[in-house]
Amino acid sequence: MPDIIQILPDSVANQIAAGEVIQRPASVVKELVENAIDAGSTEIKVVIKDSGKTLIQIIDNGCGMSETDARLAFERHATSKIKTANDLYCIRTMGFRGEALASVAAIAHVELKTKKVEDEIGTSIIIHGSELISQESISCPDGSNFIVKNLFYNVPARRKFLKTNSTELRHIIEEIQRIALSNPDIKIILINNSVEIYNLPVSNLKQRIVNILGKSSSQNLITIKSKTSLVEISGYVGKPEFARKRPGEQFFFVNKRYMRHPYFYRAVLKAYEKILPQGTIPSFFIYFSADPNTIDINIHPTKTEIKFEDEKVIWQIIMATVKEALGKFNIVPSIDFDQQNALNIPVFSGSNDIKAPEITINPDYNPFEANHVSKNANDFLEQANLESREKLYTGIEDVSDTENQQLDFVNPENINEHKNLFQLKNKYIITSVKSGMMIIDQKRAHERILFEMFIKKLKKNIKTTQKKLFPVSIELNTSHVNLFKDILDDLRKIGFEISLSDNNNFEVSGVPSELLNLDVKEYFDGLIKDLSQETININEEITNMIISSLAKASAINYRKYLTNEEISNLIDNLFACSEPSYTPDGRIIVNIISEEEITKKFK
Repeated sequence: MPDIIQILPDSVANQIAAGEVIQRPASVVKELVENAIDAGSTEIKVVIKDSGKTLIQIIDNGCGMSETDARLAFERHATSKIKTANDLYCIRTMGFRGEALASVAAIAHVELKTKKVEDEIGTSIIIHGSELISQESISCPDGSNFIVKNLFYNVPARRKFLKTNSTELRHIIEEIQRIALSNPDIKIILINNSVEIYNLPVSNLKQRIVNILGKSSSQNLITIKSKTSLVEISGYVGKPEFARKRPGEQFFFVNKRYMRHPYFYRAVLKAYEKILPQGTIPSFFIYFSADPNTIDINIHPTKTEIKFEDEKVIWQIIMATVKEALGKFNIVPSIDFDQQNALNIPVFSGSNDIKAPEITINPDYNPFEANHVSKNANDFLEQANLESREKLYTGIEDVSDTENQQLDFVNPENINEHKNLFQLKNKYIITSVKSGMMIIDQKRAHERILFEMFIKKLKKNIKTTQKKLFPVSIELNTSHVNLFKDILDDLRKIGFEISLSDNNNFEVSGVPSELLNLDVKEYFDGLIKDLSQETININEEITNMIISSLAKASAINYRKYLTNEEISNLIDNLFACSEPSYTPDGRIIVNIISEEEITKKFK
């Protein structure tokens, strides 16, 4: 029997390594920019075309490479960062494995132009799919210029699974943000299809954050700082009132390297416990400085998952540091006096006549009688209690005309006399059916109704818009702007009036006329969050996602009292839908508890 074990060719081995290191264009940008940082660059320019699928070019003014180093850099496991195994435990540089360039060269057309400051001429190297095409001396500026074209040209299966240009661009922008936030002392420029996305000058950390996230973020930042024997923590956290429903402004860095750390993330949220609006996420930019011997950054190919010694202790330090910062800036809850109901204390001017206060005396009052409260006093107490009860329920039983319209739109003529209907906790509708008891989630039911209404209107090209008295400004993170531009036409088709005011700001001046009470900012926060999910295929699902998010944001809330007529109308409209049992995103609307199950509860 012949031998079956064989050594893989370098080109195949490099492609396998590329599968771990290079997942998408953003991976190439990350690896090459990190190499530029390690080369001592003070300015890095990133030029991409078609979100990196056609071209990725990284130009830096770092130390450059000699002819020999330039060629060796493309060999697998070639690196200038480590020489012994022990070096892996005291790493302070970014790229160190020596796989990135070999992996990139295995799946793309790569050209490198580089020159050291002390050399008179530089070197040009061209490699296609791990094959050296040419190597020659050239005249070029100091530093390095990497040109990567036709990514995954020889691995069509990988190229096929790349997302849309807007999604791939978002991933590139996120990588640039992480690098820029950890290196404010480096000028970074990002250009896509000849359009400048970032031009970030050298600055302090706070200004770098503002340059990336927008001017409004400067009001949101609270300084944090803590120094212990285990770790030093610094950076900024956001004020609770600026927290958003969508993620994207949460950053951890250790020794200037971006990292993901769910355990530490929970420590930050713990510090915000009970002071965050429900369902929102605070922004934070937290920087750790730790002895490299106490962390392990070599546990994942992308080097974003990092292990710390004494993580439980550091968790407590993070929580205490953030909580202290929030307390110092008076962010923790305090007694808030209602200014509208504050006492109006007049100022004595000396010119007004002073009158003694009038006092009403009840001559029938006898405190020693068992039933000493007079009829007048009882009337007064009854009236006071009535007013208190009315105030307590103000807004609960009030159903606005707009919400009535929302419940009436599918089939107003189908309102039947339903019997045995009951609203539980202003959240569920309960009624008896042949097999037992049916429970309907009122908010989810309304989501399904709204969703199908908008789908029908969209198919019939019916658009009705209500102008807003005051336009609403929506400020987006740069990584989300292109996603938003992609969906503008769809939003306008269902009744939104939206215009671009500047690079990161959109102005909403009109909304679908059926949804006058829509919280515009909350809706777009939720929509951008949904669009940012990795599993979304924008080309196929964008319209349904927009309408699903709209239905979710504008459906009647829990704790909303419904009249019998509204309950009947809601049920009629729900069961007129094509899929009354589930919301557009697959959550259960209707649940039936059988008579047998109910009977078992009483055994």
